[in-house]
Amino acid sequence: MLKTRTKLVPVCLTALLVISGCGSAPSPQETAGKAEAPPKKIIIGTGTQFANICFIDDKGDLTGYDVELVKEIDKRLPEYEFEFKTMDFSNLLLSLETKKIDVIAHQMEVNEERKAKFLFNDEAYNIFPNKVIVHQDRQDIHSIDDLKGKKVIVGATSNAAVLLQEYNAKNNNAIQIVYSGSGGTNDVIAQLKSGRVDATISTQFAVDQRNKTVDAQQKTVGPAISNSKVYFILQKDADELKTRMDEALKAIKKDGTLGKLSTQWLGADYTVAE
Repeated sequence: MLKTRTKLVPVCLTALLVISGCGSAPSPQETAGKAEAPPKKIIIGTGTQFANICFIDDKGDLTGYDVELVKEIDKRLPEYEFEFKTMDFSNLLLSLETKKIDVIAHQMEVNEERKAKFLFNDEAYNIFPNKVIVHQDRQDIHSIDDLKGKKVIVGATSNAAVLLQEYNAKNNNAIQIVYSGSGGTNDVIAQLKSGRVDATISTQFAVDQRNKTVDAQQKTVGPAISNSKVYFILQKDADELKTRMDEALKAIKKDGTLGKLSTQWLGADYTVAE
């Protein structure tokens, strides 16, 4: 009997341990079921021809103000994984509309046509001072009113184009609007420099960069036509993503990161109006 008891005690203890263990340690299946969900991938549409905003540097890397800001937001939103998809500026809105991308990051301004189709975040990350841009030797153009009867080149889906279209609607189509080709900014620079067009609409920081890097020979004239705020554009139903991006942007503004990025890439803090 003693030997039998000696054999049974370890078995009973083992059974108790197994039973006890079943109540405290989850099975591999349970552990897998409780694992954190992987981050949700978000496709960010941007361009490669807007110098200092979104462009390919001499190392072949995509960078610039908008790109680095998106990377900073991505760091602060662990539940998302942002991935860039580059394309011509003219294709960005269509790609968002057809859900090939989730967000546009390309210094986008609000207008009624865009608001009808898409969702803008609430927290602006730049203030875009649109001005008339001419060749440095021009002395006859000082404001948008001086563009009457002249050719002005802009991107087909840009807010600069909307500004000119609105001006024309009130002024009997006084300005001849020319839309840039597939070369984008390079096409604008070449046509303005050669004299094939008289002006464009852009910003001081863009002019400074163009003059420095490709001798564009441009200058701004007159007051700002608009001081439009710049936002990200999202798909219409992306409310949760919009909220989280706004939260991250507020934090990036508050700790001074946004102003530093603007100064680094644009030469000044363009997060406040002139």
